[in-house]
Amino acid sequence: MALTTAPRVRSDALPLRTFKAKGRPSAIFGLGVHAPARVLSNVDLESLMETSDQWITERTGIKRRHIAEPGTTTFSLATEAARKALAAARVKAEEVDAIIVATSSPDGPFPSIACRMQDELGAPGSYAYDILAACTGFVYALEQADSMIASERADTVLVVGAEVLSRMLEYSNEYRHTAVIFGDGAGAAVVRPAPAGAGFKAWCLGGDGRGYAQVTAGNVPLGAYAAKDERPIIDMKGPDVFKFAVDIFIRQAYAIAQEAGISIEDIDLFVPHQANYRIIEAAARRIGLPMERVAVNIEEYGNTSTATIPLALHDAVAAGRVKSGDRVLLAGFGSGLTWGAGLLEWA
Repeated sequence: MALTTAPRVRSDALPLRTFKAKGRPSAIFGLGVHAPARVLSNVDLESLMETSDQWITERTGIKRRHIAEPGTTTFSLATEAARKALAAARVKAEEVDAIIVATSSPDGPFPSIACRMQDELGAPGSYAYDILAACTGFVYALEQADSMIASERADTVLVVGAEVLSRMLEYSNEYRHTAVIFGDGAGAAVVRPAPAGAGFKAWCLGGDGRGYAQVTAGNVPLGAYAAKDERPIIDMKGPDVFKFAVDIFIRQAYAIAQEAGISIEDIDLFVPHQANYRIIEAAARRIGLPMERVAVNIEEYGNTSTATIPLALHDAVAAGRVKSGDRVLLAGFGSGLTWGAGLLEWA
């Protein structure tokens, strides 16, 4: 079938790396999510800084976000989501060959959250590690899981995206441009060999270090540790990130569709990183996908970084929006700058 021509993009855009999925195919067999019970609404934020429900909603699409109580660990959120994913997939923890945790807010520099989870869940011998690719991390981790299964180095991989970003937020006028956006939460997926015809078909992964300073936490030149920042605060160059995000969503969608040999019209559901409703809407419009085929739940959770894609996918599956044979596009972007997308046929 004919491929749709991509719209013109920025002249300084880097070429995108795309890959066909090879070897033994893999698919998602179970999803689990967990969010803290405490909810912080836009109205609540009005008492903390100069802002309003209308201002936040119009600019981001966010109405509320879940915020962990002080002392809550990213590990605890990740573990709860993982337990639910294992139950949904009907997989025992001892069957897990590898655990990959994507996070932008680890509980400490080391050891990894994944290793602590391996012990807590009871998955002895599985190899376990964390990755940091900011909001793109969950897609990066999924691609690594797909590669492990393709090469038969693993049969069952647990992939988790988990964040307690609230400990890096400052609820003040100076940082209100980020404080109103982010929330806490976790999502997990169990990846296993796919039945014939199903599974991941293609990937698009990359980064552009020229945008290193666009989204940061702590001192930009030195980093939070070298600068001895007591508490790194998330900061962001909003207009620059908006332009990059819309552009990379569009480019990834066309590139990965071409790699997979399908047209944009063949995509049944687009699950983007939930950074900002205006970004998602603008990208979907320029890609040529109606919002009826886009998974959006940013109103409820805000931006939970690595957890947004599994949270949105979980809600779409729970709502009956995904059925066997559907082509699902997962796409993210994040600090670094990084980006990643995976196209799969639902098992």
